[in-house]
Amino acid sequence: MTGQIVRYGVAGGLITLAFAATYWAVATFGGVDPNLALAIVFVVFTGISYLVHGRYSFAGHGGRDRPHVRGARFAVVNVAGFLLNQFWVWWLVKELDGPVWWSTVPIVLVTPWLTFAAHRLWVYR
Repeated sequence: MTGQIVRYGVAGGLITLAFAATYWAVATFGGVDPNLALAIVFVVFTGISYLVHGRYSFAGHGGRDRPHVRGARFAVVNVAGFLLNQFWVWWLVKELDGPVWWSTVPIVLVTPWLTFAAHRLWVYR
């Protein structure tokens, strides 16, 4: 499990930082509503995340004989993470009237650990 945490930290950390930076740029410089910007960026990064985590972060963990089940579970976990991130954007940017970058803090520091646990315990078990 230690190896998975390290691999997830490296791969997931890079993906999460790129995701947060892209979201911030689209919302800030593109003039796109922050919740919509998050949705657009989510669609792009979900495919990248699936490939990287399946082949690298959780390599050798769990059965690989039912990819359709694993793919569906991965989608459920990622949608849950997306909804949590939408909450951060709504609360910090819209409700508290903070700058867009405020929402990137929990997007980078909170959501990834919750999705790691769900991926490890349910998706790649």
